Amino acid sequence: MQVEELLKPFPIKEFHPFPRALLGPGSHEIIGPEAKKLGFKKILVMTSGLRGTGIVEKIVGSLEYHGLETVLYDKVESNPKDYNAMDGAKLYMENDCDSFVSIGGGSSHDACKGARIAVAHDGRNVNEFEGFNKSENPKNPPHIAVSTTAGTGSETSWAYVITDTTTDPSKPHKYVAFDDAAVATLAIDDPVLYYDCPRHFTAQCGFDVLAHGSEPYVSRLNFEPSLGNAIRSIELTSQNLVKATWNGYDLAAREGMMYAQYIAAQAFNSGGLGIIHSISHATSAFFDTHHGLNNAIALPRVWAFNLSTEYQRFANIAKAMGVDTTHMTTVQAADAAVAAAIRLLRDCGIPEKMTDITKETHEKNRLGEGPTEYYKEHPTVSGDPETIDNVTNHVLGDSCTEANPRECTFETVRPVVDHTYNGDLDDLLT
Repeated sequence: MQVEELLKPFPIKEFHPFPRALLGPGSHEIIGPEAKKLGFKKILVMTSGLRGTGIVEKIVGSLEYHGLETVLYDKVESNPKDYNAMDGAKLYMENDCDSFVSIGGGSSHDACKGARIAVAHDGRNVNEFEGFNKSENPKNPPHIAVSTTAGTGSETSWAYVITDTTTDPSKPHKYVAFDDAAVATLAIDDPVLYYDCPRHFTAQCGFDVLAHGSEPYVSRLNFEPSLGNAIRSIELTSQNLVKATWNGYDLAAREGMMYAQYIAAQAFNSGGLGIIHSISHATSAFFDTHHGLNNAIALPRVWAFNLSTEYQRFANIAKAMGVDTTHMTTVQAADAAVAAAIRLLRDCGIPEKMTDITKETHEKNRLGEGPTEYYKEHPTVSGDPETIDNVTNHVLGDSCTEANPRECTFETVRPVVDHTYNGDLDDLLT
């Protein structure tokens, strides 16, 4: 049997690698010695720019102080595009670099992973590597990933997400590539770097963490080594996200979210995801909206959709989120998990449905420039029937959908997508 034939029943479960990591306040300050120890000499630095924060300048300064050369690519966009990865790969090869450093959130890390895969295959287009372990060269340039947000956990996972801009503009495509060769060499997570992360961005990235923890916890893979990290990341997010959102200089809250995002990514790294992410990828493909924001809006709807398949797991999630489930039945406690997610979303001030995303909200979330052609023609998120159909079809083709605990068909998923775009969250509480 081929791997593709085995995917649905998941008879063999694989534990994917993690990089070495430095975690904690001040860890970013030793990137120079660490890069030198790893043998870096000429580094391509990939980032969105993080303009106004001074973070990029500080890290590049540390590298150069220790005698290392740097070439800067600071045009990575939110929802990184294929050309971001390819521009990085081209710059790397033109300047005879030997290593990468990415600085930022998942966009910077994912574009860098894509660039590394392209470099390892003599400049082949990154879009050729969509899917599972499609790269043919197991070795690619070494990579230090420095995170400035508590969200994707891309610095520790084998996944990277790219928007394919070569497709028909009326049917944009965003995909996940999973590749063991894409794992970073060293991850650096320093909560001090999160201080400059804006409030709305902190909240939305935090819901990416909640999705990363909850989806492997109820995934049909049911991968035991992932479950502990998954439920602990949910607990940490519930305890720290609101504090980190409304007081960005609360070091304890920032550090709590740092650990939450890190172990949540380690949970999904082998435990799988689900249609929270599939809906988010589709929405970003069509409207270039922020991944964490999409996850936040989709999450309560997908939890409600999946409840009946995993009542006990969702009851455990409610407890992890601080709900006193002592006198509840399992089903009541599972319902309480959805209510807790809605409360957290509202406490963080996040829009409640996709069509609530205004152009102003959208623009605030962008890290770069050059949105997709579809976005240029549709700058406001639409919930019309054609959009719902298109998004649903994109969801059904997403790599994350296979691990969703409830079977996904057009007929079952379309109402979830429709509610995510147009529905009232209070409907889920009745």
